[in-house]
Amino acid sequence: MATHLITGAGSGIGEAVARRLHARGDELILVARDAGRAKELATRFPGAGTLVADLAEPDRISWALGHQTMPDRLDSLLHIAGVVDLGEVGELTTKTWHHQLDVNLVAPAELTRLFLPQLRVAQGHVVFVNSGAGLAAHAQWGAYAASKHGLKALADSLRHEEHPAGVRVTTVYPGRTASPMQAKVHAQEGKEYDEARWIDPESVATALVMALDLPRDAEVNDLTVRPGR
Repeated sequence: MATHLITGAGSGIGEAVARRLHARGDELILVARDAGRAKELATRFPGAGTLVADLAEPDRISWALGHQTMPDRLDSLLHIAGVVDLGEVGELTTKTWHHQLDVNLVAPAELTRLFLPQLRVAQGHVVFVNSGAGLAAHAQWGAYAASKHGLKALADSLRHEEHPAGVRVTTVYPGRTASPMQAKVHAQEGKEYDEARWIDPESVATALVMALDLPRDAEVNDLTVRPGR
């Protein structure tokens, strides 16, 4: 039975991945921003463990986890949580920049640092759910795209550093996916949201779990998933 640590399991792609792994009997450890959210996740995924750490405050993650029971080994660390706030560079405040960089980039880097010993023990797998914005930036997407370009650099560096230890690293680049985040993006763009136009989170989950389950003789480094309609 594999053990997976997952951020972002409360909705969208993260929820779909957690549900898929939970259904097949794997052990889940779900990261929640506060105790209330942790209780909600534990109810939704019976038998799952939880860790409370606010990704919006990466400087406090080590302290927060130091007061909780940590796993001895991890088969995977799945970075799926993320935030987005659109805006032109000439209008974005430093608060908006910091929030997206902290949640989307600095927190994944810190969690990876903290759990690398457990991943090395298991020769585990780190998966970063990135975005098409991590490959190309467009107007009003500057801060979000910068955080995701940074996440790509983090994954690429980690892959080279941890290959000798047998730790695999995969980045998944989903296109627009039907989720609460996508509804927020459409609201910010002033557009009508029709979830039927976009990727089902279950489809991204299928691709991600495929990368996890790939035999040890191969490794998916980068996986792009785009809307098929």
